[in-house]
Amino acid sequence: MATTVRRAVLTLPGAPLGEPNPLPALRPRAETHVLDDRAREGLPRDMARQIGYEPLETLLPVRVLDGYGRERGPVELDTIVIENDRLRATVLPGLGGRVHSLFHKPSGRELLYTNPVFQPADFALNGAWFSGGIEWNIGATGHTTLSCAPLHAALVPAPDGGEMVRLWEWERLRDLPFQVDLWLPDDSDFLYVGIRIRNPHEKTAPVYWWSNIAVEEGERTRVVAPAEEAWHFGYDHTLRRVPVPVWDGADRTYPLRGEHPADYFYEVPDGARRWIASLDESGQGLVQTSTDTLRGRKLFLWGAGRGGRRWQRWLTEPGTAGYAEIQAGLARTQLEHVPLDPGGEFAWLEAYGPLEADGRAVHGDDWRAARAEVADRLEQVLPRATVERAYAAWRPYADAEPGESLAEGSGWGALEVLRTGVKLPGTPFPELTLTQEQQPWLELLRTGVLPEPRRVTPPGPTLVAPHWRDMLETAPADPLTEYHLGIAQWHAGDRAQAVRSWERGLQLAPSRWPLLRCLAVADQLAGNAGRAADHYAEAFDDFCEERRDGAQWTAASAALGREAIGALLAVHRTAAARAVWDRLRPAVRDRGRFRLIEAQLLLAEDEPAAARALFDAGFEVADLREGEETLNEVWAHLTDEPLPDRYDYRMRPERD
Repeated sequence: MATTVRRAVLTLPGAPLGEPNPLPALRPRAETHVLDDRAREGLPRDMARQIGYEPLETLLPVRVLDGYGRERGPVELDTIVIENDRLRATVLPGLGGRVHSLFHKPSGRELLYTNPVFQPADFALNGAWFSGGIEWNIGATGHTTLSCAPLHAALVPAPDGGEMVRLWEWERLRDLPFQVDLWLPDDSDFLYVGIRIRNPHEKTAPVYWWSNIAVEEGERTRVVAPAEEAWHFGYDHTLRRVPVPVWDGADRTYPLRGEHPADYFYEVPDGARRWIASLDESGQGLVQTSTDTLRGRKLFLWGAGRGGRRWQRWLTEPGTAGYAEIQAGLARTQLEHVPLDPGGEFAWLEAYGPLEADGRAVHGDDWRAARAEVADRLEQVLPRATVERAYAAWRPYADAEPGESLAEGSGWGALEVLRTGVKLPGTPFPELTLTQEQQPWLELLRTGVLPEPRRVTPPGPTLVAPHWRDMLETAPADPLTEYHLGIAQWHAGDRAQAVRSWERGLQLAPSRWPLLRCLAVADQLAGNAGRAADHYAEAFDDFCEERRDGAQWTAASAALGREAIGALLAVHRTAAARAVWDRLRPAVRDRGRFRLIEAQLLLAEDEPAAARALFDAGFEVADLREGEETLNEVWAHLTDEPLPDRYDYRMRPERD
């Protein structure tokens, strides 16, 4: 059959994403991939430099997604299906462009780990993320903020005369447009993916990219890459160079032979072909290869320990196969950001497809022979020169204008194009994609005035790039403008000026709680815990007088209440924390996260038996953060008994 592209709908059991958290993300979120200062000593100079280059300070202007739960019902997901007589690729344009499935027809094999449910979990930089398939990670260290966001999608001409699918968006953490072009030549066993990131600005931009590929793990599944060494990151915030495959008494190329979750960033020699494969006991599985720009390769494994197994069940369905991830990135490790010159671009080609090698060689004791076997088989089915030619053939088509629209992303790119007039051939951001979220900023752009909302509502998102900050500084200084200006100044690192803006806005603000909450965060980070608690208490009082019904207000109540209780407990104002708790609505108090908060509150009230009863009754913290240890820390205050399996999400060895 000739290659076809069609739209379809995939129905899965899933949990709704819920409302975005309306509180601006002034604090950096907890990110597990952070090195202790001492761990940087002795690293290669270029790696150390890129690890220290432009780390993410806040998530602004992106909002946190933490309103999902664990209650699942049928969810219909729009898909784009690319198919020839060899492969069928199923893409989710509404969820970051994730490739959900890559099915090889001749062998009847699914090449990826396909999650049978859609269950958000707190793994992305901004919260909601889900496991499975191939995800495109751009922005900063961690899973992209676009994990659960829609991308633009359309048909464009393919290099072979057919059609390919273009996905594109404006990545807001770094203000960079990018595109992902997927095409499947007739009779090809390999899906080609052309990727381009552009810097349309007048200053150098930090860039992060990793393609993450979920594959089924198994007792005899082995990950093979062209390397004899790797950089091991084990969630204890250290990075060490280790041999491949055997280290510390175990062959780490088998995902289930490690106990704890870990990353292995392979040291692929300069000049060597870039590839990574996951192969079962018979030598069959998936291989990914690319042009040399995509230099890094990595294995992530959950391990066989309790915490890793618990996370596997949490992210999917109990009883289903677990997964590991093989990955490919611009740098050697995911702790690094790579500079992109003004007006420059990074572009490369990836290929994904089946591989069948000699299982005895793949799983033999000779690692060099295993690597050679996979490399030789890859060269037979997809020569390196073929990939280079495919890349060269794609480059002229990267600027091709999209035709038939298949999906629509956000309006933020359109707003930036209107502001700058920048021309981005191949990735248009038309004005018709603007939505209500962008309207206040469009009015500021056109009139110099940020409009007041027409009804009482939590404030909308803030734009923080320098040009928007400049416009806010020259706009009339009404309370809402001062609120947004303070957030933009905070993002720029001018915290003293941000506080002054919020204090000015507070003097005339009809709605005081958003400004008070910003001041509370500033106090906390400045070490003024008592004053932060005062501001939080006042903010929650004001919020309760103003709040209405509706999903936005429920999201604001949960976010502000959670922060306020934590701040009050930190200064031992237990009665005030209880007063906040009592004014939370039942729908919020019943959430698993708030059951955990209630246990902390009961401990502060010297009621350990009541706190223990909450654990015994059972609850699930839907937005438990990757690497978070609150559950085991609270449990340790209640009892010396072992942590029950249902609460064990530990990703590193227990401390002595």
